[in-house]
Amino acid sequence: MGKRDFYEVLGVSRNATKEEIRKAYRKLAKKYHPDLNPGDKSAEEKLKEVNEAYEVLSNDNTKARYDQFGHAGVNPNYSGGSSGGPGGWGGVGSPFGEDIDLGDIFDSFFGGGFGGFSRNSRRSAVNANAPRRGTDVEISLNISFMEAAKGCKKKVSYDVIGVCKSCKGTGAQKGSSPVTCPNCKGSGQEVAVQRSAFGVVQTATTCTRCKGTGKVIENPCKECYGTGNRRSLKELEVTIPAGIDEGQVLNVSSHGNAGKNGGGSGDLHIRIRISPHPIFTRKGYDVYCEVPITFAQAALGTELVVPTLDGRSSYSIPEGTQPGDTFRLKNKGIEYLRSNKKGDLYVKVVLEIPKSLSNKQKEVLREFDSSLDAKNYQKRKGFFDKLKDFFGN
Repeated sequence: MGKRDFYEVLGVSRNATKEEIRKAYRKLAKKYHPDLNPGDKSAEEKLKEVNEAYEVLSNDNTKARYDQFGHAGVNPNYSGGSSGGPGGWGGVGSPFGEDIDLGDIFDSFFGGGFGGFSRNSRRSAVNANAPRRGTDVEISLNISFMEAAKGCKKKVSYDVIGVCKSCKGTGAQKGSSPVTCPNCKGSGQEVAVQRSAFGVVQTATTCTRCKGTGKVIENPCKECYGTGNRRSLKELEVTIPAGIDEGQVLNVSSHGNAGKNGGGSGDLHIRIRISPHPIFTRKGYDVYCEVPITFAQAALGTELVVPTLDGRSSYSIPEGTQPGDTFRLKNKGIEYLRSNKKGDLYVKVVLEIPKSLSNKQKEVLREFDSSLDAKNYQKRKGFFDKLKDFFGN
C-alpha cells in the first residue's frame, strides 16, 4: 500500500496556512505521543507518519516540491507513483532537476555484461551517505517603530529540527548502533543478474531496505523513532540592527534545521514586522510628522517644540507660515543600516482653528479681521483676481 497524502495525514486542506499546518501537527503529536500511548505500536507508527508529513509541509521548498510531484518530489527513492506521471520516472527529465543519463542505459547493457554497474546506481548509493545541509526556517518578528529605528535585542522562539540528544543522531537506541545491512552487505546496492541477447547483464539498484546507506537500525531510538532528529522549541536572542525596515529579512546562520550525515544546519530567516507609531511615519530612512499650531503662531512666527526620534527639539517657524507648510530637519531621521548616515525629519504644520469662543473673543476677532485688507492676504487677492478674469468682470 502506498504512502498516505501528507495533507490527509495532518487533516488539513491543500491551501492551509503555515499556522494551520503547525496547529494540526501539534495536536496530533500530542495525541500520539508515547507518554500518552505506552506500548502502542499503532500510535508510534502514526506519530512517525505525522512527523514526516510536518517536516515536508512546514518548509516552503519541500512543500512546493511535494505539491508538484507528490511523494517522489521529496523522496527520490519513492516508487509509489505511476511510471508516466510526476510520481514516477516515465518522462525524459527527472522532477529533481537532473535529466536521465542515456549513458546509464548503455552501462546497464554493455558495461553490465562485464561486471559493470550503472553510473546512476552508483551515484544513488553515494548520495545516500553524503552530508546534507539542513533546511532553512522562517519566522516573523513584530517590533515597535522605535526598536526598528534604534535597533534592539529580541528573544525569539521557534520550532526547529535538531539532532536527537538521546541517540546523538545515530537513530539507534542508547547502547546500540546501526548495523551493516544484511540485504546489500553494506554496499547500498542490490544487484540483479539477468541473461539477455547481449549475454549476462548485471544491474544495480538502491537497496530497498537501507535506502542506499548500507546500514540498518535494528533497535530504533525511542525518542526520535530512528530518524536521528527531534523537533523542539528553540529560544534565541538576536540583535536587530538600527534602520531595519518593514518586510526585511534578518538571516541568522546555522540556526535552522539540523543537517544529515554530518551536514551543517540551515539558517534562520526572521521577517520583520513593524508596529505603527502614534506620531511618526516612515519612508525609507526619512521620518514624517505633523505638528498643530495656532493662528497666532502661524501669523506671528514662533519657536516650535518638535518631537524627534531623539527627544524634543526646538525649531523657529517664520511669520506668515501657511497651513500644510513642511520644514526639514536634516539628519534627524533614521540611521541607515550599518552606517552612520541618517535620513531627515519632515515636520508638517497643521493650523488648528479655535472652537467654543466667548462673545468677547468673537468681538475681538471680528475687530481684528476688519482691520485687515488685501495686502495681508496674498492668496485671497490672487484668487479673486483670477475669479474676476474668469467671469469677465
